[in-house]
Amino acid sequence: MRVLVTGGASGLGAALVARYADRGDQVLSADLETQRVVEPVESRRLDVTSEDDWEAARAWVAAEWGGLDLLVNNAGVAGGGRIDRCSLEDWQWIIDVNLLGVVRGTRAFVPMMKAQGSGRIVNTASLAGLVHPPGMGSYNAVKAAVVAFSETASHELAPYGVGCTAVCPSYFRTNLMSSMRGGDKGLAQIVTQLVERSPISADDIAAAVVAGVDEGLDLVVPDEPARSAYALKSSDPAAYTAQMRHMADGLKEQP
Repeated sequence: MRVLVTGGASGLGAALVARYADRGDQVLSADLETQRVVEPVESRRLDVTSEDDWEAARAWVAAEWGGLDLLVNNAGVAGGGRIDRCSLEDWQWIIDVNLLGVVRGTRAFVPMMKAQGSGRIVNTASLAGLVHPPGMGSYNAVKAAVVAFSETASHELAPYGVGCTAVCPSYFRTNLMSSMRGGDKGLAQIVTQLVERSPISADDIAAAVVAGVDEGLDLVVPDEPARSAYALKSSDPAAYTAQMRHMADGLKEQP
């Protein structure tokens, strides 16, 4: 299988690159920083906010592989903050990377996949795309948009033999918080602790993602905390709301 993973130099992206390479797939790891790799992994620089970079990646895939079986739109950044502390500049930044990066990648490779009559697009969203805790308005909004865009794509592309999967993990250990920006230091401290204390690794999530993609799922909720939170919202809205309001009360104590 021919696989392109964005954000492939670290975190979940690197874990996915390793998983696919270990089973013998051809893999292109695309990231802002190129990295040393070994066969069957290729590496190239790709800024997901650059249409020129996406076109260059598409041209490379066409020339070297003649097609693509799996596009993993995984690159992303951390953001958020309480409504009155998250600037419009930070909103625009996270939309450009986390949402429009996915849109650009999908648009770059959909014509190729339609023409070959096969392929799958995997978009890394988040549990934040399904449940929406306080203090995370911008991150929740873009990840919910990625989920909605992925569902739309799964319906629209199905007649062409092309699938689309949204991936929605909860907190897991990764270097994502190194990209965090914004003026809400209290919220950033809380989220950083949740990431650092999580018992779930990037490889745990990658294993579940690969299995779900192989199964052809349109939505992968890869870990038990994420599945429990999503189930609570669906099955007991009152309890879910109470939990979110309790979290909001806790934010009042943060500077």
